Amino acid sequence: MARATTPLAAELARRPVLLDGGLSNQLADQGCDLSGELWSARVLDEAPDQIEAAHTAYVRAGAEVLITASYQVSHEGFGRRGRTAAQVDRLLRRSVELADRAARTAPPGHPVWVAASVGPYGAVLADGSEYRGRYGLTVAELAAFHRPRVTALLAARPDVLALETVPDTDEAEALLRVVADSGTPAWLSYTVEGDRTRAGQPLAEAFALAAQAPEVIAVGVNCCDPHDVEGAVRLAAACGKPVVAYPNDGSVWDAATGLWHAPAAPEPWPVATWHRAGARLVGGCCRVGPAAVAALAGELRPAQ
Repeated sequence: MARATTPLAAELARRPVLLDGGLSNQLADQGCDLSGELWSARVLDEAPDQIEAAHTAYVRAGAEVLITASYQVSHEGFGRRGRTAAQVDRLLRRSVELADRAARTAPPGHPVWVAASVGPYGAVLADGSEYRGRYGLTVAELAAFHRPRVTALLAARPDVLALETVPDTDEAEALLRVVADSGTPAWLSYTVEGDRTRAGQPLAEAFALAAQAPEVIAVGVNCCDPHDVEGAVRLAAACGKPVVAYPNDGSVWDAATGLWHAPAAPEPWPVATWHRAGARLVGGCCRVGPAAVAALAGELRPAQ
């Protein structure tokens, strides 16, 4: 089946939609080398067929939205390796094209949307800054960083932009400036701790930034502890928009060692509770693989 023809916003008004899971963990399971600051962007550059295979694994698991491998792609990051702006633009477009090809493997009756990932500035620093925010840059400087990436992604015509893992309101404001009047819908998702952004701002205020942005079709959280999801969903729902929620598996990232510390006894996710609270776009982030996404599909189905 070809990519979904119904706008994602219209589908969210009708039923919950299933996101995919973490791209990096699936690539690692496929034997890919993600070492170095480029992370999954390295695979996009060196082994694009592995990116397509990872997306396809999520389609087979039931995912209805594929998030592209553009999270860590930046002109600055690849520029340090001698790449030109035009070459980086091609990589960004490639990320959408690979997700599109995987989406077209879906069986009849299984619509798939492609979401172009716009990761935070902190991801380019490759030091865990996306879990802290407060980079010392102005909103205008952050907008200048994101604008060429978004422009290149839009040229590949994704269905939606995923403004994801945003750690503070300054970066959210910058991203909203960049996507304003773009003609492409977007969702805005923060990485959070408790009822605050990673930078410490109250979530109610952070979510309110998107309330009046017509381009934003969903607002919520990702790359966070599952325990923080329910409260965040309730706060995000107050904006009057559908809520997006895709946490990690409960593990904690240690930027100093480059390792994940898994919980001793992972708990089942209360997906039905999240849905009742307003979550309409649900999936997983880091360390959530195709098997977990398939299980989520079964939990979301009764809510459809």
